[in-house]
Amino acid sequence: MLTRQGAAVTVASVAMVVAGRLFAVVELFVLGAGGAALVIGAALFVGLTRVHLDVVRELRPTRVHAGQPATVQLRVHNRGARRAPVLSLSDVVEGINGTARVVLAPLGPGQTVTATYTVPSDRRGVLAIGPMEVRVGDPFGLTSVSSSGAPVSLLSVWPAVEQVIASPSTPGDHRDADAEPTGSLAHQGDEFYALRPYADGDDRRHVHWRASAKRDELVVRQHERRAPGRATVVLDTSAGAYQGDTFERAVSAAASIALACSRAQLPVRVMTTAGFDSGFGGDARHLDRVMEHLAVVQLRQLGHLPTLLGALRRPGPGHGQPVAVLTGSSAAGGRIGGAGAHGLTVVAFVAGHHPPPARGPTVVVDDTTTFAAAWNRAMLSSRRPMAPIGHGARS
Repeated sequence: MLTRQGAAVTVASVAMVVAGRLFAVVELFVLGAGGAALVIGAALFVGLTRVHLDVVRELRPTRVHAGQPATVQLRVHNRGARRAPVLSLSDVVEGINGTARVVLAPLGPGQTVTATYTVPSDRRGVLAIGPMEVRVGDPFGLTSVSSSGAPVSLLSVWPAVEQVIASPSTPGDHRDADAEPTGSLAHQGDEFYALRPYADGDDRRHVHWRASAKRDELVVRQHERRAPGRATVVLDTSAGAYQGDTFERAVSAAASIALACSRAQLPVRVMTTAGFDSGFGGDARHLDRVMEHLAVVQLRQLGHLPTLLGALRRPGPGHGQPVAVLTGSSAAGGRIGGAGAHGLTVVAFVAGHHPPPARGPTVVVDDTTTFAAAWNRAMLSSRRPMAPIGHGARS
């Protein structure tokens, strides 16, 4: 395959040959014939060159938050018996419309070299890197031949996160009964639940002597424990609710709260108005699932925020637990109604400079402040109904 340089030399050589014949200029004819011979020789060189390479691509790390460095390491091994020529490795990076190119010096038989390049990770998403193209050319750069190298690798760019305070913890509504015999006193806050027959290993301080006397056998108190506190994050993905890059800031906020809750060992549930529901969880696998979804979430023409929140606030399991609503309208708190009650916090991301609403405990995050500053200030005052906040110096 001719390169641009090879094509230019070919055209020039043909032109000189034709001109030399027409005008009887021997020098032009010789130069043209020499250029044509050089191109033919380069093509033969490349066509007869056989390289046997093992190419491995490694992403370090395979998942990053937006703004963090992402490095790709290439390891190339020449398993052939001959010296490999100059190699050009190309990786197309889908998602940023770019191509990474690495040029390697000739490799001896059995030689292994490594090379690295960085991938821009300024915006969230999943970047497909590859497949790799290995190009072998002649010393003059006139012709080249390509072969496939490493297959496609996926780099997950999670939303950028800020250091925020986790949602305030509240006791869960469901309770876990001590089904197995216990040899220790109940923890503070446990409540009397039922009586059961005494079993070997039970602490005699749990024996209910009055009930034992009536039943003619030893019975012990069985206790129940409130489940740990939990929190819910609702991300409004309705098209038209945001302006500018405010939706990206809302997605980043959802990731920040989820990460903070996970670090605080507080089970968190992330939902969107488009139908995604992660369920409650606090381990690394649950957090990874949330981040993977937030990396690709987009605005949709479906879902209704008040309807979703109405379902969440119905009496039942989970009722009364902290709920953070992330949307793009400063008037959302008034439309939802009852914001601030039952742990409901509305965070509105707006473009430009907007004063906080006159009524309603809505946290407004505009271009003059960061989400972390607004959110942390709200959480520090979460023991009482929140006043409108959201203006301060951007950190």
